[in-house]
Amino acid sequence: MGFLAKIGLASLLMGISFVCVNAVQEPPSDETMEKKLVNDYNVYAIPLPDTMDFAGEPVPMDDPDIRERFDRELLVNTYWQSNGLLIIKRANRFFPKIEPLLKKYGLPDDFKYLAVAESGLMDNSSPAGAAGFWHFLSSTGKEYGLEINDYVDERYNLEKATKVAAEYLQKSKDRFGTWTMAAAAYNAGNYGVSKQVERQKSDGDYYDLLLNDETSRYVFRILAFKYILSNPQKFGFNYRDKDLYHEIPTYTVKVDTAITDIPAFAHKFGISYKILKIHNPWLRETYLRNASGKEYFIEIPEEGQYTTYP
Repeated sequence: MGFLAKIGLASLLMGISFVCVNAVQEPPSDETMEKKLVNDYNVYAIPLPDTMDFAGEPVPMDDPDIRERFDRELLVNTYWQSNGLLIIKRANRFFPKIEPLLKKYGLPDDFKYLAVAESGLMDNSSPAGAAGFWHFLSSTGKEYGLEINDYVDERYNLEKATKVAAEYLQKSKDRFGTWTMAAAAYNAGNYGVSKQVERQKSDGDYYDLLLNDETSRYVFRILAFKYILSNPQKFGFNYRDKDLYHEIPTYTVKVDTAITDIPAFAHKFGISYKILKIHNPWLRETYLRNASGKEYFIEIPEEGQYTTYP
């Protein structure tokens, strides 16, 4: 047997001996475990604010039912730490894009937290088929003028989808009188909320309506995200600036013709198809039909942001 083989065998035997020695050690007693649990890990009740508002509209925090419903969402979203930290990181990238769009289209700034509640600031889709940051159904998107087909889905275009969200929410606000009710109607639909207002002989106060479980939690989930993201360190989220996701500088390329091969188009700009799709998720295929000559604006990351395509 060679020298190295002997060393390897000796190391293996020592490892086995170590495992065996540790295997026969006595496990910690219940008392020791209880002490460790108390000393090493604590779960705290979260003090609730005395006042809270959504889009400038006060939340009746002196109502015990309202406090408990808010407390539920605050606890769920504070102690789901991995999701909370990911949302904080994404918010650093996307809030600077969403905030000026909300202002441009006449929505209060607090509606950025509705986008968090809907999609977690991800271009994803729900089991019901709602898609994009604002989670529109295909029928709703088309009703408000978004192009949705096999190769383009503008629900994934942040600016166009924000414009549609603003139009929908403004109509709901005009109908129900408050931004809070508009937010509830975004979840349950205008008809669904109207039906419950009439059925319950309500004056249209969200906080006094008995709604389905999802909608009854919906505004409180938005409020919880607002409270946590406004001061994340207060809730135990610790990070450095370099830990956050930052906006990637881009420029736009106007296209008014068909693109038969989008991967080849991406390579012309020194990026892969994957990178082009990250910045243009509304492009749903490897080609773009454009018989009408419609103008599309494709975002291209500035040089040096990613590894260049050979």
